[in-house]
Amino acid sequence: MADIQIGLNTEAFRHADKPLEYALEAIRKQGYRYCELNMLNGRDLLCEAGYYSAVSMQRDPLEIRDIVKGFGLRVSAVSAHAPMAQPEIAIPFLTRAIEFAEGVGASCVCTDEGVVPDWMSKRQAFNMFYYTLRRVLPVAERHKIHIALEPHQIYSVKLSTYKEILALVDSPYFNCNPDTGNVFMAGQDPYAFLEAVAKRVVHLHAKDIGGLVMDSRGKVTGVPSGCACGEGVIDWTRVVKILRKVRFKGVLSVECSTEEQGKSSFKHLSKVLKAK
Repeated sequence: MADIQIGLNTEAFRHADKPLEYALEAIRKQGYRYCELNMLNGRDLLCEAGYYSAVSMQRDPLEIRDIVKGFGLRVSAVSAHAPMAQPEIAIPFLTRAIEFAEGVGASCVCTDEGVVPDWMSKRQAFNMFYYTLRRVLPVAERHKIHIALEPHQIYSVKLSTYKEILALVDSPYFNCNPDTGNVFMAGQDPYAFLEAVAKRVVHLHAKDIGGLVMDSRGKVTGVPSGCACGEGVIDWTRVVKILRKVRFKGVLSVECSTEEQGKSSFKHLSKVLKAK
């Protein structure tokens, strides 16, 4: 990978009531060369009927790889958010996601600590995180797939506790997938956050924030998807500068709400990347 690349998360099509193939064709036509897939357990009736583009991990990853390749795309990451504070769920889910990521040719599994039960203290939660990570990271190391921690819940959206989670287990395959929009919405400085972990970034969710969701800043730990990159508050030139300083060669995976926003995001980010 010669330089920073741009991809689009298939969640941009979750309101379109269309199958995976529709999303992949649109992503390629917009100019992207990478996509990020969303994983689920089991089989879902709406997915089977072609009403949204998530991928069941019961499918053959080599089949999915060939489908993606047929549209002239590569998979940058699989999105596999699992509650690490609930290891009975997270361990089998993340283990399969790692296997699936290798099969489709992705470099990482994007996840966060998941929703922590109200009755669980921070100490108890971190003990559960540690146990989950100790179980899944050996799998990640064998398959050479990164577990990429995303800021998305009560501990990971704050830089201090995000770094605490990263320090729980020492592994070359436990790294970062910062989400610019989630960090901003949590009331944090997205640039200071990114600079603090830049050397461990293996993937980045390019999420911009604008419109009515701004009213919730400081009250939430993130939003499902943002506006088009370049139409919100995030300074993408500054983000790219931070990443290039550490010679990041991965993918900016756009997370937005609609197909049209995906198209606008590609145009804006392409312009930013060309202006070296």
